[in-house]
Amino acid sequence: MTLVRICSALSILLSIPLLVGCDQNYAAEEQAGPRPVKAVIATAERDQAAGLPGVVRARIETDLAFRTLGRMVSRKVEVGDLVRKGDVLAEIDPLSLQLAVKSAEADLRNAQAQLENAATTETRKRRLVQNNAASIAEHDLAEQQLKSATANAARATASLGKAHEQLGYSELRAEFDGVVTATFVEMGQTVSPGQPVLKLARLEQRDVVVDVPEALLSSGRVGDHVDVALQLNPKQETVGKVREIAPQADPSTRTYRVKLAIDQAPEIFRLGSVVSVKPLAGKKASVTLPISAIVDKDGADQVWIVDRSTGAVNLRAVQLAKRAGGRVVQVLSGLREGEEIVVAGIDELVDGQKVKLAQEPSP
Repeated sequence: MTLVRICSALSILLSIPLLVGCDQNYAAEEQAGPRPVKAVIATAERDQAAGLPGVVRARIETDLAFRTLGRMVSRKVEVGDLVRKGDVLAEIDPLSLQLAVKSAEADLRNAQAQLENAATTETRKRRLVQNNAASIAEHDLAEQQLKSATANAARATASLGKAHEQLGYSELRAEFDGVVTATFVEMGQTVSPGQPVLKLARLEQRDVVVDVPEALLSSGRVGDHVDVALQLNPKQETVGKVREIAPQADPSTRTYRVKLAIDQAPEIFRLGSVVSVKPLAGKKASVTLPISAIVDKDGADQVWIVDRSTGAVNLRAVQLAKRAGGRVVQVLSGLREGEEIVVAGIDELVDGQKVKLAQEPSP
């Protein structure tokens, strides 16, 4: 009986190493086989920044003013009126200027009469000197009087021309085709030379004026093209070209004034229209991943990268944006667009392990 027990115990002891060896081989085979995981392809999407508000303005706006003192007796235009070059826009009382013209005409006639008399006298004196009936001194005096009369006539002619020019200043005319955008003086007011009466803007040259924060201006350059859309009707779009960037920020808002040329824009982009301008420099493209793809190992954020050529995975450290909860997280650095990242089945993976992929839609 004792011999039977000894043989049974001996057979059990000999079978234990065989069972352990079988379990190890099975575990090794299980680990060596491709492990099924789910992965996503890293795609970088540029954040959609809100448009900046801007206003359509005329590139050239001119304050028109009278060149002489007077009381304004008529204004023929109002704000919004279209005018042509040479049109009369306003008038001042021309009475004093008309009287000045008449006075200048009288002075000219007087000077011309004196000139004729001086010329006749000089001719007579010259003949008398030739006949020894007058002295040379008398002839010289007549010549001087003729020269003086000639100068007086020239001065009177210039004064008459100036008086006519001043009379023309009684009418304020348009310097170019445009639209009246503002008026400053009403009928009956006395205006001084150079005092603005109205503002005239060119229609064919329009700009969008927008104030841009410094953070969005870093990569903006003169000549860049920017999309512009009406705020009340975003379907109405055009392309603006950066024409001017202010060299200095506004001291109160710390923004830079940018002017975009929209000369070829549709007529619906009228002066004063409020538009939306896409930022000159959008936010940097970033990759987002499900929170399940992040491995927190030794206090560092890491992800499993799938190598398509070998079918194996490798652990890589990444830099994440500040987590604020939610199902996805933003990756700042450590990933390239197009790489495959394991998002499910990451707990049992080891470096170099073969995996079997089951694609999951990108977040």
